[in-house]
Amino acid sequence: MDTSKKEQAKLTTPWIEKYRPRTLKDVVGNRMTIERFIEFSKTGNVPNLVISGPPGCGKTTSVWALARDLLGPAVKDACLELNASDDRGIDVVRNRIKTFAQTKVTLPPGQHKIIILDEADSMTEGAQQALRRIMEIYSATTRFAFACNQSDKIIEPIQSRCAIVKYGRLSEKEMLERLLHICEEENVNYTDDGLKAILFTAQGDLRQAINNLQCTSAGYDLVNEESVYKVCDEPEPSKLTEMFESCVQTDLAEAFKVVDELYKKGYSVEDILTSMFKIVKITDIPEILRLEFIKEIGKTHALVVQGVANRVQLAGLIARLCLKHDELSRQ
Repeated sequence: MDTSKKEQAKLTTPWIEKYRPRTLKDVVGNRMTIERFIEFSKTGNVPNLVISGPPGCGKTTSVWALARDLLGPAVKDACLELNASDDRGIDVVRNRIKTFAQTKVTLPPGQHKIIILDEADSMTEGAQQALRRIMEIYSATTRFAFACNQSDKIIEPIQSRCAIVKYGRLSEKEMLERLLHICEEENVNYTDDGLKAILFTAQGDLRQAINNLQCTSAGYDLVNEESVYKVCDEPEPSKLTEMFESCVQTDLAEAFKVVDELYKKGYSVEDILTSMFKIVKITDIPEILRLEFIKEIGKTHALVVQGVANRVQLAGLIARLCLKHDELSRQ
């Protein structure tokens, strides 16, 4: 490959792949669980696993890191990954998974082949029922790792055969350390408010944070607050913070002016409500009023999901938010 092609590959390589942790020690967040996995990799005694948690918290990455630490170079032959949202039918279980489980791979004593099923909560119940029998038959040679967002969608017979591990969202501190490392490696020009905006838009999803960082740095010379919100196509939090403050002061006209301005800029009603839900949690208003605001935003969002998405819904929501302060004051 000549120099120009290498440079092109460098520019087009997604940073989420380029900086994906290769070993368990490099995985960000959920340290208690990762420490357990490190012990598994040392002893070789890995149980079947169900790993549940929100998107972008490192479920699949940590299983692959465990497989590499455990199996070493043999991971190419002894590890199979299937995205169960695509390959989720009973035929895949009977053919690809069963065939791989039957395949003989030379491994040290006490080690097993690993089958990783990503988005396993999308598998049909029939496929899961067929899978539990395979888990029993090939338990001496094969281990299964189910990565999912909701573990309750995995049938009970499979859950009872697995160790259930729950992952949480990553803290801002953990995500910031990783983003700073990437900025240093890629020579990204950034401001503190720019990284803060990336953390806010990601909401604990490190994969989305890294994608947002790469997209912003590709389109702008400086990663700052303004450029991040333009790339992510999200309303600026400062605007909605002003709107909530106006609602507390029962200034209906000023509060609706902010929301109407966002609506006219082309943001959908659902986007505006989603941003309102994020920002109300960090706005400096009384806690009891915050809870009432969240309740009203939730009610409006339910109507929007049903198809009633228009400017009138936003106007009604703002009116109800403005009335909440007076209602609570009279109680």
